[in-house]
Amino acid sequence: MKPLTNVLFSFKTTLILFAILAIGAGVATFIENDYGTSTARVLIYSNIWYETALVLMIVNLIGIIIKFKMWKNTPRFIFHASFVVILIGAAVTRYIGYEGIVHIREGQTQNRMISLEPYLQVKIKQKNKSFYKEFQHEFAASSLRKGMEAGETVGIVATLGQLANKFNHNIIFDDKNLNIEYVDYIVSKKGRSEMGILIVNVTLDGETRTVRLPGKRGQKGVEKIEGFKDTVVALEYGSKTLELPFSIKLRDFQLDRYPGSMAPSSYASEVTVLKDNKSYDYRIFMNRTLHEGNFLFFQSSYDQDEQGTVLSVNNDPGKWPTYLGYFLLTLGLVLNLFDKKSRFWKLTKFVSSKNVAAILTALFFTFSSQNLMAEETNTHGLDIKTSQNDIATYLENFKNNSSVTAEKFSKIVVQSNGGRMKPLNTLNHEILNKLSGKSSLFGMNSDQIVLGMLSRPEVWRNVAMIKIKTPKLKKILGIDANQNYISFSQVFKDGKYILTEHAQKATMLSPNQRGTFEKDIIKLDEKLNIAYMVYNGTLFRMFPQVNANDNNTWYSPLDAIRTFQEDNQRAIESLIRGFVNSVVSENWELSNKFISMIMDYQSQVGSEVMPKQSEIDNEIMFNKLNIFPKLTIAYLILGFIILIAAFVVVFNPKIKPRKTTLFFFIILGLLFAAHTFGMGFRWIISGHAPWSDTYESLLYISWSAVFAAVVFFRKSLLALSAGVIVAAIFMFTAHLTTIDPQITNLVPVLKSYWLTIHVSVLTASYGFFGLGAILGFLALILFIFRKGRPHLDETIKHITAINEIALIIGLSAITIGNFLGGVWANESWGRYWGWDPKETWAYVSIVVYALVVHLRFVKALNTPFIFAVASLLAFSSILMTYFGVNFYLSGLHSYATGDPVPIPMWVYYVTAGVFLTIALAYKNQDLKDNLNTTK
Repeated sequence: MKPLTNVLFSFKTTLILFAILAIGAGVATFIENDYGTSTARVLIYSNIWYETALVLMIVNLIGIIIKFKMWKNTPRFIFHASFVVILIGAAVTRYIGYEGIVHIREGQTQNRMISLEPYLQVKIKQKNKSFYKEFQHEFAASSLRKGMEAGETVGIVATLGQLANKFNHNIIFDDKNLNIEYVDYIVSKKGRSEMGILIVNVTLDGETRTVRLPGKRGQKGVEKIEGFKDTVVALEYGSKTLELPFSIKLRDFQLDRYPGSMAPSSYASEVTVLKDNKSYDYRIFMNRTLHEGNFLFFQSSYDQDEQGTVLSVNNDPGKWPTYLGYFLLTLGLVLNLFDKKSRFWKLTKFVSSKNVAAILTALFFTFSSQNLMAEETNTHGLDIKTSQNDIATYLENFKNNSSVTAEKFSKIVVQSNGGRMKPLNTLNHEILNKLSGKSSLFGMNSDQIVLGMLSRPEVWRNVAMIKIKTPKLKKILGIDANQNYISFSQVFKDGKYILTEHAQKATMLSPNQRGTFEKDIIKLDEKLNIAYMVYNGTLFRMFPQVNANDNNTWYSPLDAIRTFQEDNQRAIESLIRGFVNSVVSENWELSNKFISMIMDYQSQVGSEVMPKQSEIDNEIMFNKLNIFPKLTIAYLILGFIILIAAFVVVFNPKIKPRKTTLFFFIILGLLFAAHTFGMGFRWIISGHAPWSDTYESLLYISWSAVFAAVVFFRKSLLALSAGVIVAAIFMFTAHLTTIDPQITNLVPVLKSYWLTIHVSVLTASYGFFGLGAILGFLALILFIFRKGRPHLDETIKHITAINEIALIIGLSAITIGNFLGGVWANESWGRYWGWDPKETWAYVSIVVYALVVHLRFVKALNTPFIFAVASLLAFSSILMTYFGVNFYLSGLHSYATGDPVPIPMWVYYVTAGVFLTIALAYKNQDLKDNLNTTK
């Protein structure tokens, strides 16, 4: 028994299990992509061998915790023990919880769901007797059909599928035996959709029938009826019907689409929950889940006629054990970074003070490169708690010195969400108007304001420029009742959004139930999202991709840095960093040069959609003229003046109105001409008739009112005044209601603070892993040349220590970020893990890097060379997570449609170069680690 214990509780076993889990999950994503979700689940995710590996991993972990008495070190014990808690929660969810789907049409009430898990259901009817039997089965593809093509086997997948699928059920009824035997399961794939056909042999009284049963996971099957003399057998494969302990009525289904596109931007279900003679209303939409007991309902899909909704259901009794495990994991990993007995602190102590500075510099650069222009960055040396005097000084200097650069900045072209190319000046104008309701602020125009927000977010988030109205909202925020503007930072306290609860309540109300307070809350929430998107640069889609086949999509700076090919990434990052830093340092001449380089890049790479310079200049001129808001004021003033004059004339017949009427007619004619010019100008700029949306239709109605007055009623002051007042009302409505003339897509569907943390932390980890890969490669280069150069050994050791520090931080970040993402997903979508390829590869990356940082516990693997090779090769899991899944695997996070993007030739060259370097370094790899590696 003792030898078995030694094997089971050894670190070699840990590494082997890590490898099994990572390889298994990675292979499953490719199986799922080619052969369907059920095949991946049956062969890997839900298979006994993979679950056994998970259980053995936890047994191994518990044994190591006991063997090394980890409870003596609190952080290390907490985050290792958390995995045991997480597995318990996962096991409860896996074996006790269940999922399903509810389909409801508008006006209907539903208390039934269909299970996500598929069942083979058998109904037997003999004379006046009925029998029912069900078997829970999910099948792997043993044959594959693509579209309507003939069936084809799929090699090892077919063989494994046949072995996993086989069953032979005997149903005894009324002294008879009904035998159902598995024959085949064919998956028909066309694009991302898949359909399964289960083929079985049904035998009764010596008579055998072959039955084909269409069906799959999460979908009702088609019942097939077979007659055997005096017995009728009905078979069905697919989801079964389950009854809910309450009912849900769909009052209304709402769908919003992106302008100029049939693609939905968001959809929501207004429902009423009926339980125990009580009821309440709820609005379910993406990222807002209905909780009722252990049941969670989240918006999944909808009927094509938009009169019905499809809600996914999750009954999850394992939620709180899982959440507890996530909390302990996060707590333990964070505490570990501050534990002076930890490996992390031991490594930093090992490295000399000079190298400590190098570590901090490298890690800081890596982290900042992943959060370029993000809200929480403070890379320019200004304290976040900047005093009001410092802010006032900065604003004054910026106002006086930035005008020329801001004007040049405004001519950069950006792409809207709807695909329209426009000068940045247009977007800047929309942003400032949305935030403050003004076209200028602090003596600066919108171009200067946005330039400042983009370059110095840590200053501008403390500047009061976001407009609010209602006294109740001001009271909640703790500001003076006379104060009409707040800063971005005033709605956050200790990193938490103050208005979360109020915003949720306001959103829950139907539009006709919202008062001025609720409307102000929703508007402020939208403004904060816009401000945040300005601070981190995601609003500014200004970079086309070189040689890209992506329908001329342009990218924000961060997206460009993360998604472009390596050379272009560096070029974009250099441009953005140089531009931002030059603005911060107030080197305006250099800033102008960087702007010119950005514009040159746009002209060369994005020439297919790049507007002409004359079009850019025209739109900027149109924005500067700001015709329609000025016309609104002019119409209001002129309308009331003409009305007063008309009444004076009416009440004083002695006054001859001819000259007065002519005077007002000329003025109104000039305003009408300006209005017509503005409509025509807008037509030229937009490329469509200026009455295509609500805003434009209001402008057009006001134009037609003035047209009628000046053409048909020009001799009547009252008619003129009426026409102008009508125009003023419509213009006033267009500009002072929630109608937005341009930024209709700015409100993000995802408004989750947890999502922000999840993405930023997770993405930041990639930088640390990238740093580790580069350090590993550099160490290998040194290994190649270390023969006869003993001084290189210490350098390699120091690089290895820095590398390990980076990987520890990266592993902590990716683990915390991934599991925080699970919490967000569960609260938003109703499930925290769905084995989506992106999720799976993030999990694979965690396992891979956990393996790398634990290599030191196996003596034969505890060398700087092995660690360098491992840290370099492990980065391929990150590349697969970030790029491979996006372009080569189908899933919720994927861009892959149709044929995958060809792998560039440089990828093969780089891969060959990496393995060549490893081979050359191998001969000089006999360097041992001199750190105590048992802790």
